[in-house]
Amino acid sequence: MKYILTLLPLIFTSILSAQSTASIAGKLIDKEYNDEPLAFGNVLIKGTTIGTTSDMDGTYSFDNLNEGRYTLIYSFVGYQTQELEVALTAGKIVSINVDMVASADTLDEVVISTTTRKESEVALLLDQKKAIEIKQNIGIEELSRKGVSDVASAVIKTTGVSKQEGSNAIYVRGLGDRYNSTSLNGLPISSNDPERKNIALDLFSTDIVEFISIDKVYGPKISGDFAGGNVDITSIDYKGKGMLELSLGSTLGTNAMVEFNDFKLQNGPSRSGFSSYGIPNNPLNGYNFENSLATIKEKPLGSSIGLKAGQSFHIGQEGSLNLFATASFDNGFEYREGINQSVNAQGAKLKSFHQERFSYNTNATGMFNANYRMNANHKIAYNFLMVNSSSQSRDTYQGFIRDIAEDDNGLIKRSTYIQNTLFINQLLGNHKLSDKFDFDWAASYNKVEGDMPDRTQNTLKYSDVSNGYMFAQNTITDNHRYYQNLIEDELAANLSVSYKLDEEANGNSKGEMTLGYNGRFKKRDFEAIQFNFRIAGSQLNTLVNPDDLDSFLNQQNFENGLFGIESFAGLTPQTYNGEQTIHAGFASLEYKLSDQLSAMAGLRFEKVEQTVSWRTQLDASGKSNTFNRNEFLPSLILKYELDEKQNLRLGASKTYTLPQFKERALFIYEDVTEVKVGNPDLYPSQNYNLDLKWEIFPKNSELLSLTAFGKYILDPINEITLASSTNDISFLNTGDSGYVYGAEIEVRKDIFSFDEAQSHKLSAGLNASYMQTHQDLDSDKIRKETNYNTNLTHDTSSFTGAADFLLNADISYFKDFKNNGNLMATLAYSYTSDRLYALGVETKGNLVDKSVGTFDFIFKTKINKNLGIDFTIKNLLNPAIERVQENASENITVLSYKHGAFFKLGLNYKL
Repeated sequence: MKYILTLLPLIFTSILSAQSTASIAGKLIDKEYNDEPLAFGNVLIKGTTIGTTSDMDGTYSFDNLNEGRYTLIYSFVGYQTQELEVALTAGKIVSINVDMVASADTLDEVVISTTTRKESEVALLLDQKKAIEIKQNIGIEELSRKGVSDVASAVIKTTGVSKQEGSNAIYVRGLGDRYNSTSLNGLPISSNDPERKNIALDLFSTDIVEFISIDKVYGPKISGDFAGGNVDITSIDYKGKGMLELSLGSTLGTNAMVEFNDFKLQNGPSRSGFSSYGIPNNPLNGYNFENSLATIKEKPLGSSIGLKAGQSFHIGQEGSLNLFATASFDNGFEYREGINQSVNAQGAKLKSFHQERFSYNTNATGMFNANYRMNANHKIAYNFLMVNSSSQSRDTYQGFIRDIAEDDNGLIKRSTYIQNTLFINQLLGNHKLSDKFDFDWAASYNKVEGDMPDRTQNTLKYSDVSNGYMFAQNTITDNHRYYQNLIEDELAANLSVSYKLDEEANGNSKGEMTLGYNGRFKKRDFEAIQFNFRIAGSQLNTLVNPDDLDSFLNQQNFENGLFGIESFAGLTPQTYNGEQTIHAGFASLEYKLSDQLSAMAGLRFEKVEQTVSWRTQLDASGKSNTFNRNEFLPSLILKYELDEKQNLRLGASKTYTLPQFKERALFIYEDVTEVKVGNPDLYPSQNYNLDLKWEIFPKNSELLSLTAFGKYILDPINEITLASSTNDISFLNTGDSGYVYGAEIEVRKDIFSFDEAQSHKLSAGLNASYMQTHQDLDSDKIRKETNYNTNLTHDTSSFTGAADFLLNADISYFKDFKNNGNLMATLAYSYTSDRLYALGVETKGNLVDKSVGTFDFIFKTKINKNLGIDFTIKNLLNPAIERVQENASENITVLSYKHGAFFKLGLNYKL
């Protein structure tokens, strides 16, 4: 009883306080776009520092105001500022909905409003602040400021994310490709690379992006195949009057310019990146190959061109149709030289080269989307995206080849051309069935074709006696032409129904319950065939010109029996096929437990079936392997609002990690100094995830956050070297468990503003991650579960691809001019510490990529409302890229080169 008596005064005081204060709640309505909610509008109480911003639904509110008269100021960039007076009575809530219209001087430039909404840094920070989920967004405004032109470069600017040198693999909190996932508008995207789970993010130009979300904390709506993070790309939803923009650019690389008059590429591939040649007719009975082995010379001048257009139409009283299209093409040249070798546990050379690489890359992107708004309650969107990328490289390796050229007199010439084409079709719908019920649906069909037509490799050795080169032949595969093709089709569907729970006194819902279904149906067909040239023994001492191998490898010499053409199984290619079906159901509950505490609890069930079948040189009989999994995946996220500017968040979940088709198919892929082979006995990992995050938003444009995270992984998957005498690498469950723990910090700060309007300021950003990864390695487990009889060098290690420390920092200067022009300059720095590339065996040391830092300068100016100029310098420091093998006796450099710096000048004109 005494406790009740103690509490009564407090309760009585609270009631009196609530009755003596008043509230304002309302909604901002966008009259320029058929009464859609206007998000991120500013609402200020005049004569005070009290203000707020409308949320994604356009709503805003003020609580605990004293009785009296107030003047509210409503503003939004490009719209008329309005002032409204309101009288408040104690204990009452006043509802004020405001129609926002474009200001007279911006009626012909309403498009400004779309670039200051979802994709602006301030708007995305506000969304991050208000959401229950723990997420990180980066929008087009920030991408532009940091000089980012593709999604991969954007993602690695965020906290805890890095990219592996020499590949397209993205690492999130030290976890590599297999632990991450990629989606577009919430729908999955197929990979363009047979060795990867995720599509290469550098294929996506930022021209198609509204903003990018990086979810490092799991929620029930995300695929359960998750441990590192999910990258979701939200495509542009254009709203505005007619827009047409043309952009032109040129890129010069310092390394390539040194070889300006002697830049060598292979014959055959089109410079547009679209090629149509393939396996010749009757290749075993005649030398009918289409492309010459001779090189051609190019001037290494990169270029780009892009065109964007958008238009909005009003349909009827409430409807609207927003159309957007973009098409772009860019290409670039690179040159590098340096060490590339493989050594055994004692440091003896297996292959040791000075490598020289000439490369040329293209990217053609086309996108169209249509967003139809029937009325305020029903919206349908269609997205089409086509990306065609190509890369060609002409490599020359000179040096030591064991058993072939052991006097450093070997020469390998290798030309590779890869063309990847991606088609994405998406249809999405959002329907507000009532004040409480929402129904969302989406479906997609993705098709990827990856083609490697006519990769050529020739092996030669120099003879001091004969004073020239001759063919070298230890195995029949030393001289060959190789073809591979991948086709992957994927259907996906998302369905969800949401129900808003009872409202609070201010009219806002206390929470939301969601039920949903996700389905994924993926099929992959991969085939490869290699034509090997068996040089006649009598011809192995015949001198040949390395720059004119066509003079020996031709139809006439084939007919004369100077060489033969063979393959693995006649014209029957090596194949592997994969089918994967995932049915998922999920339920989530978001609920505001108190004024400060909110929670999102979820449960997801996934039924997974994956089948891989193959017929390869390692298993000519052909076999298949299937596993079925039922996964129950709980998750919980808590958000505690310490005050109006600070949040404390907690996330906990269980997820899993699937092996990929290529990792389980018994197929061998050979590079010059490295060989990778699949493991049919590979199986999924289980992941337990925990995050704790504190964040403060001092101002709308500022952020300070600290995050601690941990992951416990059962049966982790790693890449390991299979034997000390080779550089063969495979994918294995290398132990029973492993863990990751670390901390992240992110800071965004306006250092100095030269005026109150924030039109002239200096700002900075910094994010850093420190993490430790650890796993137990068990050679007995590997021997028991697989056919590999291997002994790992160490009993413990970090995870492959994991870096202990990551840092991104930038400082920007911005100035707005009165003639609709502006100027922005940014310095950006990124650093990645040492990280494990592959585990060693049989006392052979681990392969480790050494730390690297990059420094970029970005300058952008808008001369007037139509004309803009961009200038960037990438990789100013030009650090050495190095990989070492950490043998017991010493660290041996097995890879070393420099990229060079890149200068880019761009011009854009908007009508």
